[in-house]
Amino acid sequence: MPEIMHMTLSEVRKALADKTLGAAEVTEAALKRIEATEPKVRALISVQAEEARALAKSLDAQGPDASKPLWGVPLVVKDVLATKDVPTTCGSRILENFRPVYDATAVARLKDAGAILVGKANMDEFAMGSTTENSAYFATRNPWDLERVPGGSSGGSGATVAAGQCFGALGTDTGGSIRLPASFCGIVGLKPTYGRVSRFGMVAYGSSLDQIGPMTRSVEDAARMLQVIAGHDGRDSTSVDVPVPDYLAVLAEKGDLRGLTIGLPAEYWDKGLSSEVAEACGAAVKKCEELGAKAVPVQLKLSQYAIATYYIIAVAEASSNLARFDGVRYGHRTENPADLMDMYVKSRTEGFGDEVQRRIILGTYVLSSGYYDAYYRKAAQVRRLIRKDFEAALSQCDLLAGPVCPTTAFKVGEMTSDPLQMYLMDIFTISTNLAGLPGMSLPVGLGRETGMPIGLQLTGRAFDEARMLQAAHALEKSVPATGLATL
Repeated sequence: MPEIMHMTLSEVRKALADKTLGAAEVTEAALKRIEATEPKVRALISVQAEEARALAKSLDAQGPDASKPLWGVPLVVKDVLATKDVPTTCGSRILENFRPVYDATAVARLKDAGAILVGKANMDEFAMGSTTENSAYFATRNPWDLERVPGGSSGGSGATVAAGQCFGALGTDTGGSIRLPASFCGIVGLKPTYGRVSRFGMVAYGSSLDQIGPMTRSVEDAARMLQVIAGHDGRDSTSVDVPVPDYLAVLAEKGDLRGLTIGLPAEYWDKGLSSEVAEACGAAVKKCEELGAKAVPVQLKLSQYAIATYYIIAVAEASSNLARFDGVRYGHRTENPADLMDMYVKSRTEGFGDEVQRRIILGTYVLSSGYYDAYYRKAAQVRRLIRKDFEAALSQCDLLAGPVCPTTAFKVGEMTSDPLQMYLMDIFTISTNLAGLPGMSLPVGLGRETGMPIGLQLTGRAFDEARMLQAAHALEKSVPATGLATL
């Protein structure tokens, strides 16, 4: 048997079910790996070691439960998801001591499935960023190269999986925040269709864009986690009541891509890709064709407006959502304010970092009297056209394929002085959120020049995660294996 933390979620789950391994043994292996790697990677804001050990011991005493698909498996969740009696900071000083009195629906479903939560992942503050350098606590490093960023905002979730600290993690994706770190860290990251997974208990950044999804070492692992967290939730008004397919059964149906048509948006393949990204993603598309898929050119003509549209809608929703953090009800409150207004101003100034303040100011501006119609309303109209653009492209094919990011992971500090350049890192991912469609990143090899992981992005029709997972599963076996990062 391979070393425990080198196993995939599916492999360790089988070993637990067969009693080849015990929950306590697996949990201890995860905690030891965290202890050994965390000083270098810094993927976790908090570690719940004793709680995890106690739960694992309890599970072993009861014995494996076939009705719980994640029984005894150590996982991590992004610190934007509410966890009962465990700090939920959103990577911000303003929530430094906040302990929710309930679990987010996605977290509760993991627990109900028998998972053991060993930690909360670091993140860009309130999910605003692409590198996890915007955390109020510390920057997370990429396990493949500690001088490089892991992507963001779910960089902690990506790094903890890539470093072998756990067998899977939950991230959130507002404009690429699962897919970008998955690509940079060489793992699988899946953003489900908007409404497929309940957002109840997730601290909102952009309410019409946010979605929770799995980050794992294999497509099968992602399917297992999605199976658990997907489904309607009456506590979330945006949760859609549609049937959830048996994703694992779909993966087993076929091992090739015959009969599948893959669209290649010209706008995603012509925009300043680094040579190594173009080479790796191009080779992956050729593999798709070798497996029986037909590749056809398609157009997403409005993608040139996606960045502007996204950063109007997202910051407007952020301004509204973050208004609740005012030093009155919960969160940080400044000491000895002169009056009520002074308390508001100082509490928010001390509690929010620069990037969050920047987006709140921009969002307040585009929602203000005299500018709402010129900016926010126009962005909402363009958003509808972008969705129609996707619908037209997906009427010609089953899936869209392209790079996740124009480059591999860049150096820590390389782009912090230029926020606008940083925003362009999401140029291929944000349209999927604007359209509410499912998307995922699949590792397709290492860059010839940098030696860093590269991800291929697949985008599907609404609520058709099954077809996307099936295609990724077939392709996964034919592209160069990325494996775990060597620390």
